[in-house]
Amino acid sequence: MGGGSSKRGWTPSYPEASEMKTTRLSRRQRALVNCAPISEERIKDRSMRSAVFRAQGSNEFANQQSFDRCVAALVRTIPIPPETAEWFSTGDLLPPSKWTWKKTVRNPAILAIGIALVVIAGVLVFQFLGRLNDFPGSATARKLLTIAGSTRSVLLDPVNTDAGTLSDLFFMKHGLEHYDVPPEFADFRTIGCRVFEDDESQRIAQIWVAEKRMQFFLFPAERNAKTGTILRFPAWRYVHQEGWVGAVTERNGVCFMAALRGREKDLAPYIPKAKP
Repeated sequence: MGGGSSKRGWTPSYPEASEMKTTRLSRRQRALVNCAPISEERIKDRSMRSAVFRAQGSNEFANQQSFDRCVAALVRTIPIPPETAEWFSTGDLLPPSKWTWKKTVRNPAILAIGIALVVIAGVLVFQFLGRLNDFPGSATARKLLTIAGSTRSVLLDPVNTDAGTLSDLFFMKHGLEHYDVPPEFADFRTIGCRVFEDDESQRIAQIWVAEKRMQFFLFPAERNAKTGTILRFPAWRYVHQEGWVGAVTERNGVCFMAALRGREKDLAPYIPKAKP
């Protein structure tokens, strides 16, 4: 029980009551101290805790707290008449307010959680839709599209020939077998070519052609990690990365990708239609 009510009608008569013994308090702090509860464990307000801390050790505060404890002990000894005790119950005197769905939605914590769940769901759906068209080798194809966007023609060896004739060069100079350009792109005139290793030590053949500044890539097909068998996929498959689009097919354990900056409709005329 607090001592606030007793403080309002009683002023200590001790000689030291007019002045704090060791601490000078502001008017606001003195008002808080005069309302302080008996037990410091019940003080939740930060300003009151600060005022009580500053007043501790003074005669005025000690005498006031002592008086309040005596009054509280006296009050506890007064018996409650049975007819008065019936007015009180062990349950809540006021029923808790019911939470409507509107009140729940407007709660900042619930609103923040809902927004976070929506964002997470959106990311998961986006990733799921992006993986629907995945195929063996699609991750490598996307990396090569990034390389295509950063490659400059000066990095390639100048070669002016038909793209279909470069398979012999790749085999004789670099020992790469089945690095053949499909017939659909074999007649395109080349600007340059090169062979390099990616971050997984795979040997990649890159060809730059004059037609719409397209780039061709030839790279090993993906294999099963346990059996080592080639993971094949039918027809042509599209990949997208940073404004580039690529059409990929697999033949004889080697993937071929034709890539250009643009959209699928820009590359579609060069890709043979799938047979029904």
